[in-house]
Amino acid sequence: MFEYGEDAIIVDCGMAFPDDTMLGVDLVIPDFTYLEQNVHKIRGIFLTHGHEDHIGSLPYLLRKMNLPIYGTRLTLGLVEGKLREHRLLDSAKLHVVSAGQTINVGCFGVEFINVNHSIPDAVGFAIHTPGGVIVHTGDFKIDSTPINGGMIDLGRFAQLGKEGVLCMMADSTNAERPGFTNSERTVGESFNTLFQSESAKNKRIIIATFASNIYRIQQIIDYAYKFGRKVAVSGRSMINAVSISQELGYLNVPDGVMIDISMLNRYPNNKVVLITTGSQGEPMSALTRMAFSDHRQVEIGPDDFIIISANPIPGNEKNVGNVVNELLKHKCDVVYEKMYDVHVSGHACQEELKLMLGLVKPKYFIPVHGEQKHLLKHAGLARAVGIPADNVCIADLGDCVEVCDDHIKKIGTVPSGKVLVDGLGVGDVGSVVLRDRKHLGQDGLIIVVMAISSDAGLTVAGPDIVSRGFVYVRDAEPLLDEARRIASDALEDCFDDGIREWSTIKNRVRDDLSKFIYERTKRSPMILPIIMEV
Repeated sequence: MFEYGEDAIIVDCGMAFPDDTMLGVDLVIPDFTYLEQNVHKIRGIFLTHGHEDHIGSLPYLLRKMNLPIYGTRLTLGLVEGKLREHRLLDSAKLHVVSAGQTINVGCFGVEFINVNHSIPDAVGFAIHTPGGVIVHTGDFKIDSTPINGGMIDLGRFAQLGKEGVLCMMADSTNAERPGFTNSERTVGESFNTLFQSESAKNKRIIIATFASNIYRIQQIIDYAYKFGRKVAVSGRSMINAVSISQELGYLNVPDGVMIDISMLNRYPNNKVVLITTGSQGEPMSALTRMAFSDHRQVEIGPDDFIIISANPIPGNEKNVGNVVNELLKHKCDVVYEKMYDVHVSGHACQEELKLMLGLVKPKYFIPVHGEQKHLLKHAGLARAVGIPADNVCIADLGDCVEVCDDHIKKIGTVPSGKVLVDGLGVGDVGSVVLRDRKHLGQDGLIIVVMAISSDAGLTVAGPDIVSRGFVYVRDAEPLLDEARRIASDALEDCFDDGIREWSTIKNRVRDDLSKFIYERTKRSPMILPIIMEV
């Protein structure tokens, strides 16, 4: 969020995917508290490109405030599909902007600048304010031979540098990687080689890649057409991305090349290519379902040549490895990771980052979009090209950074953090719920049900023991019988001591049972006493 006086704008509104500790969680979105407190200031949302980590939280924000949204044609095409799912499209205020245009809102002039990335229509911003120009690169790389859409507008970035830039915020994703990022065309050259290789000659080709990588999909279609193959797509997000890109003219598909996935079996294996989701080993993705023989329309085997056209995102290596192993068990040929140049990044490496810093010549620099190690490395690159260490600021989520002509400094924090989305629930899953889910997942659950007459101080029925995820009841009847006796003794002790409060009785039962079960099994299941008073 950028603020000047009584005006503010938002750049991007992305989401994250849950990590292994967030059991059952579907999405992670930002905490919008500060935006809600300052909604009267906000003049609009400006989007750099259509990836989920930049547009994924828009539906959740628009439920709270209906702000105008500015983006390029493909970006807003993808946003439309997302808002339609959430039934927000009719009320949304979407404004299509082209690279080179400037949108004036409040005291801000937001200039859209063409950049190269792994999705078409990506832009960076020059945000013109009364206090100076802020350059936000968005996600970018420098690709001299892009598939389409033109090369990054380095001339405009250089011109801004000559005119004077107060501060730059730049993509840090590949700040640890030396050199330059390869052009997307190198992937096409690999496809060309692989499509006509002996391994693929008489086989069905299945390629898993990111649904949003329209350039990659275009090249797959081009080479399929060149070698006389039909193309089908699988996976909900892939179908959506291909459909929207075709509709808006970002995918050039020759007549008769695309077929429905239901038609695959009507063609010989050497005449089809299947483009699918699942390059990250996602459990419910199309490739994973194929690997585990759970896909309704595609059955894989020795006649399949499978290319995983993506590198595993950190944390996904195990999932991808599991999928590759399953594919190999089916005797498929599998090309993955570094075996061929079947993937290039959409983010700039060190030499490109230094080039951008050299062109823009910002007075102050804030590295963004990366983990802490990436931000620190990018800050080091800035110092290497001559930006004083005092002029570089590494900020955390929620930090307020004040930028003036004579200083850059942190001036406080605002409410921030992660809000977890589980099904239709937004924010109703917190650390306590996650802790309980982890506990249940690790050691299971024991429910103790008993009926008591508090007046007479008697146990009327029970205690009965119900076990889920702890032990198999038939194999552990002696253990559960003894647990029943321990619970009964704890109940009698409470009555003998004159205790009639339910909470105290529950705690006594829980503590005694927990101690007994841990001594016998070295496990600590969640114990849930339920008391009914009659």
